[in-house]
Amino acid sequence: MTTLPRLQHMIGSGIVAAVGIWVTYVSYTQQPSEAFLFPRLISTVFVVLALWTFAKACLGWTKVGGGITATQFKNLVPGLLVALVYIFWAAKGLGFYTATAIAFFILLSLYDPASHKELKTWGKRILITAVFMIVMYGLFAKLLTVYTPREVFF
Repeated sequence: MTTLPRLQHMIGSGIVAAVGIWVTYVSYTQQPSEAFLFPRLISTVFVVLALWTFAKACLGWTKVGGGITATQFKNLVPGLLVALVYIFWAAKGLGFYTATAIAFFILLSLYDPASHKELKTWGKRILITAVFMIVMYGLFAKLLTVYTPREVFF
């Protein structure tokens, strides 16, 4: 009989593996193929690791804790919703860098335990988002010179 924590691990790792397979398929079938060289490399490694984790969960080789409680899941839902909007609409509709900045700022604001009533903490969140975006731009546009979705803004 499968315990609830093990079942949760199997479902979670199965979903991640399915997404990995989909992302890998997309990276190998999109054109121009040169633009997807880096995503192919990353998605291939990602899907191999995801499938290994899923297999370990199914075979019972993974040490699992108590599972995710309803409260923990409730805390994850806002982040999951932001991620879904980002993945399926914002990155393409707003452009990679604009959507990433917005999503990162929202996630940082949602999960930052600092007060939401102080101007200083909002300034810190804006600064952290700006530094994060500078690193992202430097990594993808300058260092790796890879294609990123470009639409409305950049």
